[in-house]
Amino acid sequence: MSSFTPNHALLNPKFEGYKLEVISQEDAVTRFGLEYRPTQVANSGRSPLSFKEVQSRITHNHLAMANDNGRCLYIDSEHRVILVDLTNDSHRPSFTVVYELPAPINAPAAVQVHREYPSAVFLDASTAFVADGQGALYILGLPAEGVATTLGCFELSDNTQTPHSAPTPFRIHSVAKLSDSAAIALLSSRFYGDPEAAARTQSMANHTSEFDVWAARFSLPFSSQNDLAPIDILWRRRGQDVPIFTEYDNSRKCYLLAGSSVYRELNQSAPPSYEPSPDEMAPIPRLDEKLDVETPPRPPQYSWTQTSDSVTLAFPLPATTPTSSIKVTLSQKTLTVHVQTTSHVEDVPLPRYSAQQLWDGIQTSTSFWTWDREGEHSFGLLTLHLDKQREDTRWMHVFASAGTPGGEEEVPETLDPSELYLIRESLEKYTAALQSGEDMSGLGLGRGVPALAQGEMDEEVDSSVGRVAFLTWVGEDGGIPVWSSGFGDSGCNILSINLPGSGPGASMIVKNGIDGTLFALDEADTVGSLPTWTHSATFSALAFVLASKRDTRFTYHVSSKAALAFENGSRDRGGNVYIYRGGRPGQIWANQSVLKVGDGSAGSLLGVGTFKTAQGHTIVCLCENELVVMHNIF
Repeated sequence: MSSFTPNHALLNPKFEGYKLEVISQEDAVTRFGLEYRPTQVANSGRSPLSFKEVQSRITHNHLAMANDNGRCLYIDSEHRVILVDLTNDSHRPSFTVVYELPAPINAPAAVQVHREYPSAVFLDASTAFVADGQGALYILGLPAEGVATTLGCFELSDNTQTPHSAPTPFRIHSVAKLSDSAAIALLSSRFYGDPEAAARTQSMANHTSEFDVWAARFSLPFSSQNDLAPIDILWRRRGQDVPIFTEYDNSRKCYLLAGSSVYRELNQSAPPSYEPSPDEMAPIPRLDEKLDVETPPRPPQYSWTQTSDSVTLAFPLPATTPTSSIKVTLSQKTLTVHVQTTSHVEDVPLPRYSAQQLWDGIQTSTSFWTWDREGEHSFGLLTLHLDKQREDTRWMHVFASAGTPGGEEEVPETLDPSELYLIRESLEKYTAALQSGEDMSGLGLGRGVPALAQGEMDEEVDSSVGRVAFLTWVGEDGGIPVWSSGFGDSGCNILSINLPGSGPGASMIVKNGIDGTLFALDEADTVGSLPTWTHSATFSALAFVLASKRDTRFTYHVSSKAALAFENGSRDRGGNVYIYRGGRPGQIWANQSVLKVGDGSAGSLLGVGTFKTAQGHTIVCLCENELVVMHNIF
């Protein structure tokens, strides 16, 4: 399956930070008060929402944007569909009520079904699909002026569980025109199962949820009808989360579903839930019994530091290791280290690297290694001195695969070479702690971190940046493509997806250490071609700077031009949008801009989108009380 392997030529290890590029707030930002106000009030009912449902509602974009067009729409608090048109040259939007959705009805039911937020997508500039969040879908024809015409009304029901069951609330994610005679919309809904099982999940003590993805087929041209007709379901998949994004790949005739779980066929069983083994169960302490003694963490296998022209790599080995047991082979791109000794210390593995790819090239003629036994210590140091092929190039890691799935352990650089002496001390304390049972947690090799993050890194915060996602590919007919295992690609950590309205095509910014690497899905030569993702640009230190944005609601990007982090703006002072420009390889600095979205009275940010003009990209921000338009940002 496809992988997200970065191109080292596009990484920028010399990057030092962002410089502020001032954009005039008065010239770039225009605010318009809303007569028809949207809302994010949740109509969830009496039963609790699961964590996945809450997360999906927080990141729900209430603004639908047409690609390459200044038209967008939203649904207000009175269930009216509001068309916003910014295609005129005055940059003043027009607001038109083009349709009124039926008001929700609270009908009693054995299982409390959660209504969804209303949602909408554009098929083209004159056709929109609108879901009311209660189980109905309306296809609207949008004229240049006046109210919309109803091209179709449909209803989603899960009759596989209960015949003639109530409509299933759903969200609409995307719609694609497959041919002149058919369009396919991808929907998602919570799966409740049989009523008895669903009723049991309403308690907070046992609250889990699954979600269905539906492919709904609609015939073209649309035949105008006002009665609710059943939706023609082409296929259906089930997973443990609402999709982060969906895309139709016309070149491969497949659908891409990205979410925190894979989306399996209905006849496949759900993955088993984790059950702790007896050894993992925490015992209840007896009187005066101490059970909180922790096993000390094992130090990394090596420590390293670098200068502008060299890398120093140190491995701790038992002091009794003879020189003849050490085999080190260096090539321009790889390193081989094999150590054989009979005095092996338990829980301290010996280094073994076979032609392991280095992060960058070295000069073998001037690189060498030394072995310092230091007989008074339990451990000696095997030290490798590697001369860089390219001076003034800072290595992010020693090995190319460090920090990648299935790759080498990610070992932070020890910036201060004087800390190398701590290797012996750390390992001796570590082995002593294993024997004595003392709590020696916190030991490790070196305390250094990359220069950009020195004194700033918080591993718990940094690891929470982005969303872990798996990619599931589904054929047009709902089957598994011949090149797919059917269980999704290996996971990646998504920092950003396409800003709505920026155009078709799948791309995402994937976390790579503290950087964000932009990957775009390649167009296939043939329908059966394996999906490949190309690393096209790097947003240096993007993961690091996003970790400090604790109020971020949306994170989007527009190709390689910029990554944008939008704050929620629910506080009195309003929220900002932070704009990070993409940089070229070798750039030490990149530009960053900040603009105020909310002014304190705009309310929370509910949705964003963009469209392109001759002067540049215009960003549209939908708040509770205002529509904020940012002109020609990049």
